[in-house]
Amino acid sequence: MLRGARATRYVVPLREGGSLPGLVEADDDGLYVLKFRGAGQGTAALAADVLGGELARALGLPVPELIVLDLDPELGRAEPDPEIQDLITSSGGANLGVDFLPGALPFDAAIGAALESAFAADVVWLDGLLTNVDRTPRNPNLLAWHGRVWLIDHGALLALHHEGDPRRPFPLLRDHVLLPHAGSIAAADARLADRAAAAVPDVVETIPDAWLGEDPPARRAALRTLYLQRLRAPRPFVAEAEDARAAA
Repeated sequence: MLRGARATRYVVPLREGGSLPGLVEADDDGLYVLKFRGAGQGTAALAADVLGGELARALGLPVPELIVLDLDPELGRAEPDPEIQDLITSSGGANLGVDFLPGALPFDAAIGAALESAFAADVVWLDGLLTNVDRTPRNPNLLAWHGRVWLIDHGALLALHHEGDPRRPFPLLRDHVLLPHAGSIAAADARLADRAAAAVPDVVETIPDAWLGEDPPARRAALRTLYLQRLRAPRPFVAEAEDARAAA
């Protein structure tokens, strides 16, 4: 399970994303990017963030620590911006906290050119599995920090919101920001597929019940089934990614 902490001070809004996350201090002396349950995307986005982030971690990819951050709506009283005040007061209870990486740099072409091709391929493979729409040049959701590239913001996983056919292709992979730097996606598949299949059940269990709707056990079962089916060989997104890489 994700560990928990309590938000003690709202520091500043972070206006990079549409969900308007905020920087907060917590009672464990940590500093976190808080993603609000009361934001427009709702708790489904928090569940998706945990699923994508914890699966990436299980595969050895760098992801900031994710925690359950308890928020007292009273923290909104001192906020002068009415939009942010409303967001805080409507988000009491369990929210998502992402460990803040102080001094992290946004991803750019120079950082991409220096990446190991196997690492880039692993990220492309993971995003193909997850149907992650948010790893494009316009919105890479990658940070450079302490000599590594870190994966952030997995709240837009299409499969979490629109299951449909779990074996469907994912043509948006051709726009992946790391595709030009990636090595063989088939080799990444050989490295990661079995590990991902073994990790999926435990990763699904890390999602708090409060973010899984009216029937959390049924939702967990649906998510396990969806991703385990998507991981059945042959995996169409692997050939799709290889074709896109060859055309890049």
